Amino acid sequence: MAGIMSYFGRPDTKKAVRDALVDLQQQIQILDKKSDQLQKKIEQELKVARANAVSDKPLATAALRRKHAHEKQLDQLRGQQTQLEVQAETLASANINAETVAAMKKAAEVMERIHSGMSATNIDETLEQITDQIDQAKAISELLASPLSGDPFAEEELEAELNELESEALTKQLSHAERVPMYIPPGAVRKETTEQRQVTEYDEEVALRELQAELAAM
Repeated sequence: MAGIMSYFGRPDTKKAVRDALVDLQQQIQILDKKSDQLQKKIEQELKVARANAVSDKPLATAALRRKHAHEKQLDQLRGQQTQLEVQAETLASANINAETVAAMKKAAEVMERIHSGMSATNIDETLEQITDQIDQAKAISELLASPLSGDPFAEEELEAELNELESEALTKQLSHAERVPMYIPPGAVRKETTEQRQVTEYDEEVALRELQAELAAM
């Protein structure tokens, strides 16, 4: 853990990791080439041993000794190559882990700065202030939309004037209504049934209601 945490305090660590990975890969390639060369030598010595197994046994035996020496060296190279590959993978994994932890640490610091001025109490107070401002804005809107105080035209005066106009209109309407003639010429018979009287009264009542509706709409 201490090695990972020291990663944050060393700006050159990333470059060092890259350089180390490059060196490991280069060494692995060198060992791989040597392994190929040894493999070819082993095959060559085996060919010599087979060719001289009957005709020249000492030569065949010497070829087999060289073959075994090459095989031993090849095993050593392959072991070294395996170790280097494991080390490269481990270093790359450690580098990824360190970078991940560094990113997490940086994000945690940013979150801490963001939340430094925030708390449940502060949020409640902010929401309360917003609510108060909304209520105040509504109250101001209602005041601006309401009629101005100190209206010079009192409601009672307007109603009295309206009643006066209504009376004048009704009087004028009735004065223009058709009147029943009071004088009956000689020989004329005035006949007025009960139904006719009801129709006349109904017409006058309808006319009166229509006039009232017109005045109310003014």
